Amino acid sequence: MSQIKTRSSGVQAAVSAPRHRPATGPATVLRVGLSRIGYETRIYFRTTDSVFFTFLFPFIMLAIFTAAFGASGNIGTAPDGSGGISVGAYYLPGMLAAGMLLSGVQNLAVDIAGEKGDGTLKRLGGTPLSPLSYFLGKIGQVLVTGIFQAALLMLVARVLLGIDLPTAPEKWLTFAWVFLLGVITSAFLGIALSSLPRSGKSATAVVIPIVLVLQFISGVYLQFYVLPEWMQNLASVFPLKWMAQGMRGVFLPDSFASLEQTGSWDFPLIALNLAIWLVVGLVLSRVTFRWIRKDT
Repeated sequence: MSQIKTRSSGVQAAVSAPRHRPATGPATVLRVGLSRIGYETRIYFRTTDSVFFTFLFPFIMLAIFTAAFGASGNIGTAPDGSGGISVGAYYLPGMLAAGMLLSGVQNLAVDIAGEKGDGTLKRLGGTPLSPLSYFLGKIGQVLVTGIFQAALLMLVARVLLGIDLPTAPEKWLTFAWVFLLGVITSAFLGIALSSLPRSGKSATAVVIPIVLVLQFISGVYLQFYVLPEWMQNLASVFPLKWMAQGMRGVFLPDSFASLEQTGSWDFPLIALNLAIWLVVGLVLSRVTFRWIRKDT
């Protein structure tokens, strides 16, 4: 499941810039950062295992859950068997939330740890590239691939699985801010988490269990309302629970809000928790990021 790939000769040339570091203003930092988004996105899609385990994984899991549990009938049906929604429709919000987490946390944590391990960050540290420009490139890549992933996942759900999508404009407005907050928060947390593995080779072993456990306790793979209260409370500490709840609030009927802990979608609380985690991720990523590990 390793996501670590040795950079191509083109990457070597890209980082062999002059070692002087001229003064750079905000406009230059922004311009360089934006210019790296396309580069980072191309590298991402050239890395087959990254595409499989972060981009395609939600598609695979949605197909598995639909095939495995679809025959058991709708979820949330009335006592007489009427109403409810299909298994695929219920799991779609969770898969969208999982896509945000995988694209941000797992992708960047493993990718940046690999760049530290193969010397890419050390070489970049000798160029005029600032950490902020580097961050912009990485976060921009996550945003671009995340939007593409979410759009494609909804298209597959609608066309292949016959899942109805929201029609109310306010639902799509909610989707937009939950998605943006979730993706950017996940990206910052991924950058911060990249400092935890002691080598590029150990990155997947460190990162994937964390991501996997969060998905199980946050209402992605298991129906959140069937989890014990202590597990729901534990999940509420982390951002994935709020991303999944926000997506459920967009794609599930309003009657399903009664299954949440407080009996409502709690959109203001979702926004607050994701905003807090965004700030935490931003601070941690800036504090922990180094071109070279301290213990090297």
